[in-house]
Amino acid sequence: MVRIAVVEDDRNYADILKKYISRYEEESDQHFQVYEFQDGEDIVENYKGVYDIILMDIEMQFMNGMAAAEEIRKVDSEVVIIFITQTPQYAMRGYEVEALDYVLKPVNYFAFSQKLARAISRMSHRQKKHLSITYKGKNLKLELSSIYYIEVQDHNLYYHTKGEVYIQRGAMKEVETALEGEPFFRCNKCYLINLECVNGFEGSDVLVGTERVQVSRARKKELLDALNDYMNEVSK
Repeated sequence: MVRIAVVEDDRNYADILKKYISRYEEESDQHFQVYEFQDGEDIVENYKGVYDIILMDIEMQFMNGMAAAEEIRKVDSEVVIIFITQTPQYAMRGYEVEALDYVLKPVNYFAFSQKLARAISRMSHRQKKHLSITYKGKNLKLELSSIYYIEVQDHNLYYHTKGEVYIQRGAMKEVETALEGEPFFRCNKCYLINLECVNGFEGSDVLVGTERVQVSRARKKELLDALNDYMNEVSK
């Protein structure tokens, strides 16, 4: 299921975009769930990083699409953004918010379908490269490559990243399930480490990023095997 947010203050254009999305769904093997917002303010307020693609009108009454995209990028580096606009000169600034593309009004189905196909391709390449968490009441997407390790203490999960430590309530088992298939390893009951960030060993500890994490004696060999498998996979 691909989650698409349509941010458009013109009711007619919003309906056209939804119609085109439905048509594309019928012509492909994709399945979409569409969310509607009438202004940039609406999607930015209490933004939930659950969307795969955002179709964003640039010229809106209260918060324009560029400003909304800037706010979204502060907490979500993964969502694919496509601008909908009558004036391409505005859309050319899309590189500032890492927008994938833009569609000119009046929207033509063929052009729209090409852009949507490109967005889906980009999205598929990014799948499972981030983890969604709730931090201080906001939904954030953490890039997996930025996470050194995850620690559990008293029903709190601590995400140790290259930038800072994020805390949320939760169980380690839930995180393990969410990261299944990704290069993370449970080195003891309290720590789940990112194999991509392992820099070596120091005594009974493993060096993850710039920090030391304890490895249980029973899991030391499994960790070495997992590291070996990961390195072999990366070097292919």
